[in-house]
Amino acid sequence: MKTNQQQLRPRQPGQARLGPRPLALHLSTAMAGMMSSLAALPSARNGSLSWRPELAAAAAELTRALGESDQGALFQAVAGECQSRLSAMMAGVEAYQKADQPDRSWAGGVEIWRQGTTRLLDYGGEGRPVLFVPSLVNRARVLELTRDCGLLGWLRRHGHRPFLLDWGAPGELELEFALDDYICRRLSPALDALQDRISEQDAGRPALVGYCMGGDLALALALRRQEDLSGLALLATPWDFHAGGQQWPALETLAPDLDSLLQSFGSLPVDVLQALFAALDPGLAQRKFRHFATLDPDSAEAAHFVALEDWVNDGVPLAAQVARDCLVGWYGENKPARGEWCVDGRIVDPAGLRLPVLAAIPENDRIVPAASAQALANAIGQAEVISPAAGHIGMVVGRRSKPGLWQPLSRWLLELDP
Repeated sequence: MKTNQQQLRPRQPGQARLGPRPLALHLSTAMAGMMSSLAALPSARNGSLSWRPELAAAAAELTRALGESDQGALFQAVAGECQSRLSAMMAGVEAYQKADQPDRSWAGGVEIWRQGTTRLLDYGGEGRPVLFVPSLVNRARVLELTRDCGLLGWLRRHGHRPFLLDWGAPGELELEFALDDYICRRLSPALDALQDRISEQDAGRPALVGYCMGGDLALALALRRQEDLSGLALLATPWDFHAGGQQWPALETLAPDLDSLLQSFGSLPVDVLQALFAALDPGLAQRKFRHFATLDPDSAEAAHFVALEDWVNDGVPLAAQVARDCLVGWYGENKPARGEWCVDGRIVDPAGLRLPVLAAIPENDRIVPAASAQALANAIGQAEVISPAAGHIGMVVGRRSKPGLWQPLSRWLLELDP
């Protein structure tokens, strides 16, 4: 009997995983990196490679050691290591594709409202209502990923009543949406539905929590509905899209053909979005699947990996105008930080926020650099900042998520005024 039988269930016949998506990109990136290692050996031995200044001492020692080595033996050793790493990655990918499906029969709130493909889910509990707003490009279930690693369930058990906005994939109507539509025609009515749902026994006005780009959408709503809210929490929320270095190096390559791509597909496809994420850390897929190959497939760690990787690969396409708003307006023109992002004709100005604000800015975030999120906290002024020792996703579902985010968020929510 499997030790993680409550977390996994057998795959259904005919069910095939799509990931890691895009698989061809991940494999070709791994192979290109390994081939470049072999191609760079002569330059590494003769000291003609360029190194960053902070690596100068280590580079000099490496050049000396390589110069003293036998050239043929060195080439064979590096080639063997490349082959070993690629084989390990492939073993991990194969193990993932064959792994049992995570069991989510325990999960899921009660649907209390729906418009188009957007749903509002009530996760129950007692205490202050808390509305969670996830990103538009990933499924909302990351906030309740597994039985043992679910933020919403944990909050429910610790004196809160979480609600989750599940955007869903854009349907025929949502494919015509801009960001304004998601905020004014989906998020604001969802808050109305939540207010209709809560009773006199609930502890005060709802709090609003936004994750990643969901934080930007939540901020826009909070500025419009301050009297209806008790506080706003922003989890890894970007604001200054030009801070912290170039966040999306592949965007410059994509930008000239973006309109043609959107016209052809009617949206920004999931695999294009996944390619943009992969460009942030090209070696990540190789590292994590090599590690997965070493795990006991019946272990809790393996089950968690599968659940998280399934979520990563089950992305959501972006409606064409939303893609333009985000990739061009946010990342390209940096409209939020320049005070030029408008929703329904009104500038989204964080300085106008009077609510208590918590900003969670992870220390090791590759998707939203700390400087980008800190710019929003600075613009708000009264924001309380916490810095979980984790990455963008690990902050929510990683081993240190409970002390790093869950517990501080719970304490902050409990301290809000009614």
